[in-house]
Amino acid sequence: MKYVGAHVSAAGVIGNAPLNAAAIGARAFALFTRNQRQWTAKPFTEEEIATFRNHCREKGFSRGQILAHDGYLINLGHPEAEALAKSRAAFLTEIRRCEALGIALLNFHPGSHLRLISEEECLARIAESIRIAHAGTEGVTTVIENTAGQGSNLGFRFEQIARIIERVDDRNRVGVCLDTAHTFAAGYDLRTPESLAATLEEFDRIVGLGYLCGVHLNDSKAALGSRVDRHAPIGKGQIGLEPFRFIMNDSRFDGIPLILETPESERWAEEISLLYDLMEENR
Repeated sequence: MKYVGAHVSAAGVIGNAPLNAAAIGARAFALFTRNQRQWTAKPFTEEEIATFRNHCREKGFSRGQILAHDGYLINLGHPEAEALAKSRAAFLTEIRRCEALGIALLNFHPGSHLRLISEEECLARIAESIRIAHAGTEGVTTVIENTAGQGSNLGFRFEQIARIIERVDDRNRVGVCLDTAHTFAAGYDLRTPESLAATLEEFDRIVGLGYLCGVHLNDSKAALGSRVDRHAPIGKGQIGLEPFRFIMNDSRFDGIPLILETPESERWAEEISLLYDLMEENR
């Protein structure tokens, strides 16, 4: 089964996130469990936790259909010790918030070397950050999101993701989220069924499809290989509609959250419906 949804708002009341998802016809959803541009947040109350869990149950969202996203300030490969420690502490808090809410998947951007350390040293720091977080938590899979490769961000090549994973002790608790716009901007062609299949084969060979825990469904305003992160509505960018038809009819994408992060949130219900209409079984 395909679980398509969007990154919905949880602002104000965390328990509203599953309601917001259900209102647009989503079968999965993503959310920030706190303000993504702040370092700290108040702990959840027992009432907030119970409300979130109850609303998820009422709307039919299981643990595996929810893909939380960590805050944008976190850099698990930061070259400076103080900032790295701050990022690691914040990441640990993010996982514990997911534990409290019953969320099984936490998506995160790997990290950036800021041109102050080597790529290899940064990848090693990211892996060490994951190991530290795993040691202090349980029950949550940390999901590496591939990046477009803007600036000094790592994780835009499949080899970089593989080098992080191979340094993690508990690989049962690490996964990958492929963002279609990021993948395309990083230089992996997705524009035809053949090129998308070839990219998936490359991912499987280098990383392994067994690690795929989610997908961000975004078209791209930026060109192939531009390393520029600019999302576009489905079928309205450089990638086009056909690759999304491929995804919606490929069983390798069954059972994982397929999350829209496209601009114009008022179009999400329409885009979710469009994606389901692409499935051959719905014709």
